[in-house]
Amino acid sequence: MDIETFLLKRFPGCGRPQKFRNELANACNSFVMSGLADADFTNRLCSGVEKDFWSRVSEALLAAQLSKVGLHPVPSYGDGGPDFLLIENGRKIWIEVICPEPSGVPSEWLTSNPHGEIKVVNFPHEKIILRWTSAIKEKAEKLIGSLDGTTKGYIEKGIVESEDAYVIAVNGCKLRNGPFPALLGISQFPFAAEAVFAIGPYQIKIDRNTLEQTGAGHQHRPLISKPKGAPVPAYTFLDTKFKPISAIWAVDVAGTVIGGLNPMAVIHNPNAFNPIPKGFLPAHDEYVATPIGPEEFELNRIEGCLQK
Repeated sequence: MDIETFLLKRFPGCGRPQKFRNELANACNSFVMSGLADADFTNRLCSGVEKDFWSRVSEALLAAQLSKVGLHPVPSYGDGGPDFLLIENGRKIWIEVICPEPSGVPSEWLTSNPHGEIKVVNFPHEKIILRWTSAIKEKAEKLIGSLDGTTKGYIEKGIVESEDAYVIAVNGCKLRNGPFPALLGISQFPFAAEAVFAIGPYQIKIDRNTLEQTGAGHQHRPLISKPKGAPVPAYTFLDTKFKPISAIWAVDVAGTVIGGLNPMAVIHNPNAFNPIPKGFLPAHDEYVATPIGPEEFELNRIEGCLQK
């Protein structure tokens, strides 16, 4: 089955569905023609398997976003290496793409209202942040190997070299509330920042006796509770094991966000062996952690290249 026929079957209708199909078809066909797609790209895209579909669509749409800002990926090592390879001033910058499935996220949060009415639902931020931490962990282990030492990563295999940069691109489009973009977590920082800098909700401290406010700030949340099993770490960029990771490229790219905006943010690793330049990847915002003491960082937001 060709891409257009499959997309028509999956997203039937005229108007907005047709515009959506055309956008996806153009991106996927361009991706195939560019030589960036692996040999099984179209078959996996059209397999009917939800995870395979969004994984392939994410790769194609992110390749299109890179091209819009003049970055042109070159084919990497096919099935044996990361998804994209960029060359910047002679240096390799690898990009590994993942689109996390909404496992455990309540269906009422994910379901669009066909009549356009706004539904009041609880914000399942802990369920969503667990999907972000899981996605980042999965792709981090692709680079450095499994934490239990049973699986080799790209570094040990010799695919990614010691001087190369490595970026994890997470497309959170499957975790949003219907058509509304949802990159920001409960802290109002991106979920990706919460997942790597142990950022929790904003809190106000009140004196029990005087009832006066004594302080305010974000909670330090190094662990995320799970319904079952051990808590999940949320401090990737504060852990020296993950110095080979240069940044997280957090995006919500699927073509259905209200207003046509595809929000994107870059979260830089302050401890990275090989950081990427600020303003290099397409993003509306970038988050940079600056040391303010021997054991402290200050996280600041700066404008990305898409705001300039």
